[in-house]
Amino acid sequence: MNLYEHTIIARQDVSPSQIKQLEEKYSKIVEKLDGDVVKLENWGLMNLAYLIKKNKKGNYIHFKIKADGKIIAELEKNEKIDKNLLRFLTVKVKKFDLDTDYFKKTEEKESYSK
Repeated sequence: MNLYEHTIIARQDVSPSQIKQLEEKYSKIVEKLDGDVVKLENWGLMNLAYLIKKNKKGNYIHFKIKADGKIIAELEKNEKIDKNLLRFLTVKVKKFDLDTDYFKKTEEKESYSK
């Protein structure tokens, strides 16, 4: 089994309930094919570097997945036809960083350090 970090960007006008549905949909695809979603992070609505399909912002969802390449291929095949998604990216890694939350709000980070 390989380790992958997989990020999807949903359209800016997607509702919170639709984001939950996207998280569940893609987690189920991975688990159905005997993969394992180690961690799921919702990074929230962030600015895009450039316009993508007339969107200035996007909802970022990040998965840390332990799976085979076939599972990633199936996942990406489903994402290509999903109208709610702007982009997706999969990166193969050697080790997961499960401790650091890179996109926590600054107030939350300060309260942890006290």
